[in-house]
Amino acid sequence: MLMQVFHTSSPEDTMELGRKIGEGLKAGDVVALAGELGAGKTLFTQGLVKGLDVKGYVKSPSFTIVNKYEGRLAVYHLDLYRLGGVNEIYELGIEEYLYGGGVVIIEWAEKAYALLPSVYLLIKFFYTGENTRKIEIRRIGRHGSKTHP
Repeated sequence: MLMQVFHTSSPEDTMELGRKIGEGLKAGDVVALAGELGAGKTLFTQGLVKGLDVKGYVKSPSFTIVNKYEGRLAVYHLDLYRLGGVNEIYELGIEEYLYGGGVVIIEWAEKAYALLPSVYLLIKFFYTGENTRKIEIRRIGRHGSKTHP
């Protein structure tokens, strides 16, 4: 499983990396974001949706759990921070989003690895300084195999 590592030096760099990744996303893609609170997941998501031609401001759906945006594809932005275990996430109806034909972006995806499809993009965020981040990107589950980090 090939992993790419990026280093960003500002919030703008993190958002721009997200935009570039977003430009390459297609219907059915699932993007799983993992990392500490404040590590850049929502900023990265703002870039992803810009790359998907979504207009307007994108905020974290921490209190609503799911936000839907329209761009060149339907985008479902899920934030699992406030949810408990896998059962609570399953009861949310996550499968409707995962297999609905749009692009799904999941913050705090580490809470739902067991529910993710066999192929998804895993993006992990690490603090390296006040405004700097290390971002690891890898495709999980090529050729139908299901693996988790």
